[in-house]
Amino acid sequence: MIKDAWFTVQQIDEYTFAISEYGHWEKVHSFLLLGQKKAVLIDTGLGIDRIKRVTDQLTVLPIDVVTTHVHADHIGSHGEYERIFVHKDDKDWLINGIQGLTIDQIRRNLCRDITIPIPKTFDPDTYQPYQGEPTGILDDGDIIELGNRKLVIYHTPGHSPGHLAIFDETNGYLFTGDLLYDQTPIYAFYPSTNPVDLVYSLDKISEIPNVTRVFGSHNTLGLEANILFEVKKAVQILRENDLIKFGTGTHCFNGFSIKF
Repeated sequence: MIKDAWFTVQQIDEYTFAISEYGHWEKVHSFLLLGQKKAVLIDTGLGIDRIKRVTDQLTVLPIDVVTTHVHADHIGSHGEYERIFVHKDDKDWLINGIQGLTIDQIRRNLCRDITIPIPKTFDPDTYQPYQGEPTGILDDGDIIELGNRKLVIYHTPGHSPGHLAIFDETNGYLFTGDLLYDQTPIYAFYPSTNPVDLVYSLDKISEIPNVTRVFGSHNTLGLEANILFEVKKAVQILRENDLIKFGTGTHCFNGFSIKF
């Protein structure tokens, strides 16, 4: 097992790794999926430290970075990789940044409530979120073939316009980014979010067949697949009670919550 001062590496199976940043309050997970021909890295974390130091120890395969969405805590180390993919509706954010979100806000959010020593190479006063042109665009229904495993792309807007979920059809792993996780609320109350789209996306992933595990990008690493049944029930409750709009507050369900 890899020992690292900043990242925690956890092996999900022989060819799948979580690279986590537990010293930060957001407890961000990135995921490395190995195939025969190439590897996919789902997100690149906060950018407080260099995630490529870890992926270089785990594989010599070429790596494609698949971006669940373009928020700073998911694209921090994008600049370390040559091949970056994103949904078209988040492309402008990747190139130009998120309008209305200042660098001071990003730095404050990034640097608060850190519980372990930060790397000497990290300066919070000069931190800049990654900006750059993606290698390519992903869309709903796209397939990524890794040689011995098949990934299916789902467009799941709401938390961001171009948010993606990735389904490893070969193993039944569903990587949900910031669409679904536990412990802290799923955020759909920012001006850049869309409550209606988010609930539609939750309903969409609840219908994916043969899911064995759900991996959100924050908090608990790996949720039981039956959380998708709870998601389906939550969608019905939210719709029946006209709650899918800004300002209705935090809604708690069995295993997760949503804040509008």
